[in-house]
Amino acid sequence: MAAGRPSRLRLSRRLLPHARPYWPHIAGVLLLSLMSTPLALLTPVPLKIAVDSVLGSEPLPHLLEVALPPAARPSTSVVLGLAVTLMVIIALLSKMQELSTWLLQAYTGERLDLDTRTRLFRHVQRLSLSYHDAKGSTDSSYRIQYDASAIRYIVIDGVIPLVAASVTLLSTLYVVLVLDWQLALVALAVSPVLVLITRAYRRTFRSQSHGVKQLETSALAVIQEVLAAVRVVKAFGQEDREEERFVDRSGLGMRARLRFLRAESGFSLLIGLTTAVGTAAVLFIGIRHVQSNLLTLGQFLLIMGYLAQLYTPLSTIGRKVGSLQSHLAGAERVFALLDEAPDVVEPPDARPLSRASGSVMFDNASFAYGNNRPVLQGLSFAVKAGTRVGIVGATGAGKTTLVSLLMRFADPTHGRILLDGVDLRAYKLADLRKQFAIVLQEPVLFSTSIAENIAYARPLAAEAEIIAAAKAANAHEFILNLPRGYATEVGERGMQLSGGERQRIALARAFLKDAPILILDEPTSAVDVTTEAGIIDALQELMRGRTTFLITHRPRPLANCDVRLEIEGGRLLTAVPPTVIVAGQAFHEAGADVQAPKRLDG
Repeated sequence: MAAGRPSRLRLSRRLLPHARPYWPHIAGVLLLSLMSTPLALLTPVPLKIAVDSVLGSEPLPHLLEVALPPAARPSTSVVLGLAVTLMVIIALLSKMQELSTWLLQAYTGERLDLDTRTRLFRHVQRLSLSYHDAKGSTDSSYRIQYDASAIRYIVIDGVIPLVAASVTLLSTLYVVLVLDWQLALVALAVSPVLVLITRAYRRTFRSQSHGVKQLETSALAVIQEVLAAVRVVKAFGQEDREEERFVDRSGLGMRARLRFLRAESGFSLLIGLTTAVGTAAVLFIGIRHVQSNLLTLGQFLLIMGYLAQLYTPLSTIGRKVGSLQSHLAGAERVFALLDEAPDVVEPPDARPLSRASGSVMFDNASFAYGNNRPVLQGLSFAVKAGTRVGIVGATGAGKTTLVSLLMRFADPTHGRILLDGVDLRAYKLADLRKQFAIVLQEPVLFSTSIAENIAYARPLAAEAEIIAAAKAANAHEFILNLPRGYATEVGERGMQLSGGERQRIALARAFLKDAPILILDEPTSAVDVTTEAGIIDALQELMRGRTTFLITHRPRPLANCDVRLEIEGGRLLTAVPPTVIVAGQAFHEAGADVQAPKRLDG
């Protein structure tokens, strides 16, 4: 087993609790599967009756002889009719058992698939942004969409057939031992060979499955990247290059899958060859026993029928153990994702927060990605509720990181941030996030209607509230001019709208949320001067009475700010007016009843 890879026992301990809600369904599938054992044992019986009791002169099996009326027992026609009827009944019961098992199996499997995907999706949404920044979206998408089904296969399509095949194997073996113990031993002689073949291939299947999944994820990443940046690809005329990149990644995945299929084919070939040798040996010795009158012809045919029943579960066990390795690799990836812990955690005794007043203090707050990538260093300032704070600085200075810390997308590596005098880490995370409305440089819209995009801030908002928010954002007029008004679909990422229209929808969303703290990250940098003027008018209304943090390089939005902070190299270079960083009184005015940080020269 590769280092760091969970053992089968540990995986089993994870799978059992995961499938607990479906144990009654799984038990039903298992019981229905086990019904195949008696039906399999009965399948060759009609042939034996026809050969021994119709063509030959052997008596009927005792149970059937007792069931027949005395007058019908000597009649070969009645016995033949009985054999034919019995064959039809067994076939009908077998098909009914297969259909019932399949339906319950499909229902339980689909429910388990949905539950696993939902659990993964819920967990991925709660992971920290640092995880998504490091891993990207493709890896998580692949695990949710494809690896999740591995749980269903192991529990429903893997373990249950293994159990049913084992019961059938033992039952058939017992019957063959009763009929001819020597033939039973000959038939079982191939079992150690099957075990050795399975053990030899098991590790290969598992390691190759991991490689296939990683390469498929890599190819999927190219698709997502290109489609997300299709305008850039077209603008630079790089379609052929991206196609070549996709073909290269997909080719690696194709070759890995072919290697896996070759190994699987070799495994199946060896399993088939081994069982064929066992069948040939039983055929040879069985014919000798018939010639020696140790067996009747009907008994020999019965044993040969049971031999098929014996080798079928043996082959099934071998194949399932082999194919399970591929799905165990998927299960490992599922549980590895579920084991990822978010960087931002909520304490057990977290404080509720209904609506904040909006005073904010950074107390010697620092943040770094790892040990060698400091982003913010020793930030200390305080602002009162309702203050409009403009944040300026060169690209990469740490401005966006500052507001990310404020919303607890990450936590400071040193120092603390306080809202209304309380450390952000003390609040319930959901309550804290409700205190913020955010408008980004590139507004994020979803592929639904305009009304649903605005109402994303408050999904239960009334239509009148949505329209009022759109009016406040100066968006109502252009929305009414669209073919379907507020019901107009905006397309993926809102690409059916212009940049200015998307920004106004984002502003309307912020108006509707009505949060006490507003985060504006370059809200006008992607629009022209005329559009900017309309957006600034809406921004002035939106900022009224709210604590606002505005990141911008443009002078017009800054003109409406009460305070300006200049960040350089992750440090607070200047503050205008400087009272936001003086000790003592300024912090008490900001509502933070804590010891103030040292004054920074500005």
